[in-house]
Amino acid sequence: MAKIHVKMTVNGREVEGLAEPRTLLIHFLREDLGITGPHIGCDTSHCGACTVDLDGKSVKSCTVFVGQAEGADVTTIEGIAAADGTLHPLQEAFREHHGLQCGFCTPGMITRAHRLLQENPNPSDAEIRMGISGNLCRCTGYQNIVKAIRVAADEINSAREAAE
Repeated sequence: MAKIHVKMTVNGREVEGLAEPRTLLIHFLREDLGITGPHIGCDTSHCGACTVDLDGKSVKSCTVFVGQAEGADVTTIEGIAAADGTLHPLQEAFREHHGLQCGFCTPGMITRAHRLLQENPNPSDAEIRMGISGNLCRCTGYQNIVKAIRVAADEINSAREAAE
């Protein structure tokens, strides 16, 4: 099959490559670009381990062909931390408040939570649960995940208010 040329911005960096049109974005990220934060979980869009931000929307990258991401702005878990490696408040809250155990769902969960907090800066626990409902965790029971997202939202909002 003939390959297509694709260009996109991933984690703030312009990238390009050749890929078969049926290549999924998750495979392009992991295999061609070496970005292994998003995980391949179920290959059926149920688990959310492969969640990335694509042009301002959370998507499961196992459902997106690489050609659909042509010219797009993609953010993975690697792009959420600061350039100097400083953890984002969400990442820090997951660490501090035990929002992860095995860590398999964590990149997709944090990436989705990051978008959720941009859409709704002060969500209730119910809104957090609804917002992450497309991301499955088999270890934690979600209580600490919700707590970590709430703590991060409070910290982000406090920092925003202090800057104003």
